[in-house]
Parts: sequence; C-alpha cells; structure tokens
Amino acid sequence: MGLKVDVRKLDLFNQMAKEGSGTVAENLGQLTGLDATVRTSQINFLDIADVKTHIGDDKGVGIYVELNEPPYGYVLFLLEPADSKQMASAMMGGMGEPSEGEGFSDMERSAMQEIGNIMTSAFIDGWANVLETTIDMGTPNFVFGPADGIIDEMGGWPDSDLVFVVDSRITVDDGDLGMTVYTFPELEDLVALIQDIDLDTDVAVDTEASDILD
Repeated sequence: MGLKVDVRKLDLFNQMAKEGSGTVAENLGQLTGLDATVRTSQINFLDIADVKTHIGDDKGVGIYVELNEPPYGYVLFLLEPADSKQMASAMMGGMGEPSEGEGFSDMERSAMQEIGNIMTSAFIDGWANVLETTIDMGTPNFVFGPADGIIDEMGGWPDSDLVFVVDSRITVDDGDLGMTVYTFPELEDLVALIQDIDLDTDVAVDTEASDILD
C-alpha cells in the first residue's frame, strides 16, 4: 500500500501522541503521588538500523507491551534503574524501601509491570478513541540491561526500511525522576488508521481515556 497521508491528518496524529503522553503523565502522578509533566514529545521516522542508536546503550529498565491489533508494534517505557526502584516503591505505597544493588526484587518487578500496564492502557485507549477502533495489548514485560538490548528482546520488528517512533519524555517531581515512552507502531497499519481520522476530530476530548484508576 502507499504511505501517502494528508498532512492535516498527520498533524492530528501528532496532537494525539502529545495528548496521550499527557494522559500517561497524569496517571503516573496519581500512581506515585508525585507531580508528573511531559517535557518533550516528538515523532521520528528512523531507519530500522538507527533505532538502537536512537535508544542508546546505557543500562536501563524497560517495560514493553506488544499491541495485538492495528497499528500493532510496541509501547516501551524506559527508565534509569534508580528511577525505576523509586517508582516501584511509590507504587507499593511505601511497603518497602528500594532493594539494594543493581537487581530488582519480585515485588519491584511486579510493581513496574503494573505501572507499565496502566500507562499503556492510558496511552493506547486515547489513540483507540480518536481512531474509533479497539487496540488489544499483551502482558507487560520487564527487562533490565543495556537499552539497545531491550530492543533485541522485544523482537518482531516489521519488515520495512523505516520505523515510526513516538518519543515522549515524562519527568516526575521537578525532574528528579523520569521515564521515556517510545511507541513503535507498524508504519503501514498506522497510515491506514490515520487515513480514516475525521479532520473535525477534537483530539483533546477524544484522547481522554476512561478513569482507569477508579
């Protein structure tokens, strides 16, 4: 299929990505009891070989979720290990101090997976509302290691030269904590969905997902 898309619809999708990142920040703030804001949100078209370079090779914690319906692909939350431990502790309601050393306890891993589950739901539900579809997702996966290795762990990359990446940096508590949300939808499936967006769509209203914390 062709990859041509109305630039006005691409702008609507750009708004949709930013609104989705804002929803993630709001829900993360509710989960941790800390203020969270979106610092940056951008869209990149990368050569498949450049994805690892874009992600970098610093050691980090990745929580990734596979999308089982169009636009398919993955949502990846990438954090520094120390930030992940603090967020997990906040998620557990102060039931335990962050574990010592580089490793993560089972409770910390479980807490981070739950954060990934809630964050992905917040992000993807908003997309589904705008695109007037459903987007089923898989179980969150916890990975700890070099960031570019997390990309290998995800696997299942589309057979295409370009990868569409939505890259949003979210910071918590005046920048003391933070995470980056990477979304890797499959390009042709995403374009097919974007083509059907109504130009009169009010993105800010439609991206408001249900209150998943109730």
